Amino acid sequence: MAANSESTDVIVAGTGPAGMLAALAFSRTGFSVALAGPAANRADGRTTALMAPALAVLDSVGVLSEIEPQAAPLRIMRIVDGTRRLVRSPVVTFHAGEIGEPHFGLNIPNQVLNRALESAVRQSPDIRWHESLVERWDIDEAQVAARLIDGSAVAAKLAVAADGRNSPARAAAGIRVSTKTYPQSALVLSFAHTRGHAFTSTEFHTENGPFTQVPLPGDRSSLVWVMPPKEAERLASLPVEELSRIVEKRMQSMLGKVTVDSTCQIYPLSASLPAAFAKNRIALVGEAAHMFPPIGAQGLNLGVRDIHQLVEIASNNRDDPGNVKAMAAYDTKRRPDILARTGAVSLLNRSLLSDLLPAQLARSAGLGALGAFAPLRALFMREGLRPGSGFSSFFSTVREQVRR
Repeated sequence: MAANSESTDVIVAGTGPAGMLAALAFSRTGFSVALAGPAANRADGRTTALMAPALAVLDSVGVLSEIEPQAAPLRIMRIVDGTRRLVRSPVVTFHAGEIGEPHFGLNIPNQVLNRALESAVRQSPDIRWHESLVERWDIDEAQVAARLIDGSAVAAKLAVAADGRNSPARAAAGIRVSTKTYPQSALVLSFAHTRGHAFTSTEFHTENGPFTQVPLPGDRSSLVWVMPPKEAERLASLPVEELSRIVEKRMQSMLGKVTVDSTCQIYPLSASLPAAFAKNRIALVGEAAHMFPPIGAQGLNLGVRDIHQLVEIASNNRDDPGNVKAMAAYDTKRRPDILARTGAVSLLNRSLLSDLLPAQLARSAGLGALGAFAPLRALFMREGLRPGSGFSSFFSTVREQVRR
């Protein structure tokens, strides 16, 4: 170890929302934490839709009360087939009230989320924040050490890789990753509108990917529009008046007159999946563990479940949270959820891009069944919030009906 070195229980690499939340969750469970990475990007104009279980985790680390007044509840979620293909799907509408919830979750501006998490991290006595990137990882049987660019070093029994899609910590652990690049980019912006959104999020399915409007406080919404990269660049370069008209037309004027009131950001889309989710005392969370197109509000929600599961396993192995059995348990427990979510999102995205009639028929049949069959719709909504809860509730309902 270097002269200016320290030891701690857990090292968290990465200071995006997943990294800061991981640091807070570990510290609130009695672990000492070293957080490595610069402060979050304050210019991030995106928003994040967090579902109710993820909000419960935010509440457990003491940040939800600060975030809630600056976020918009998601009470209704709607899927609209905006393609011009021969086979089109019916509109499917999901109401949180159908499953006894006041809302599915909150749509939170990333700047609000990052600011609340950063404030909580800085106030935590059990987190030491090193605002420097990790230059090198040293791993042996007993510990993992992060050597930082600023010359300091930190050693721990467990390291959490929350350092993004190109995770250096994942590479240091020797975890292979398969990556697929999509011929799509996401154009991200916010806009004002003259009609109220009634806290409804609408996902239009198009031939190039989803066009997703998500409510913000007041008569404003955020937009994630997936399209070919060159088209995203063209639209982002348009005068704001022209872009506003295009967005309004794509939304079929359902929110009245639209005025784009933010800068446009473009994010190339890809998907990645590692061969393991933990190895050599390094556990992956967030985009280091899974990355896929922005469909169905799954990204950070899946990351929050990573963190919750990892903290639980570490707490059961407090003497050595990075031991081989603990890492194997984390890999085993996270694998079904991650594979199911990434597979579903990838399948839906491919079905949107495909001109094959069987793909269109399958998508239309699936959405049609959701729209027509309330128990199936309830199962889908519950599974979207809490994996496993939809099936248990569905079979309980069936057993009750059989008894009657």
